[in-house]
Amino acid sequence: MDDRYDNQTESDKILKNYIKDGRVIIFPSKEKKKLVILQYIVDKFKSDKKYTEKEVNEVIVSMVDDYVSARRYLIEYGFMDRNNDGSEYWVKD
Repeated sequence: MDDRYDNQTESDKILKNYIKDGRVIIFPSKEKKKLVILQYIVDKFKSDKKYTEKEVNEVIVSMVDDYVSARRYLIEYGFMDRNNDGSEYWVKD
């Protein structure tokens, strides 16, 4: 995320509106809000660990019902990466 999205007060407000009991209520359609939610999700992963798709799904499903879309967003928006066959996932630096 660039500097436009690095306002902690605004991020906290977004999280308060979209997170209930540690779970994402709904994915926001606005890009800025979606990035805050994705950061919240990726923070649950260890940055020095490689994950299988099953492990990624287990972490995400504990926070989001639509874990498939959330996993795809994490890759598309550059929070995580994976190898070509999808057997390993990791948090991008």
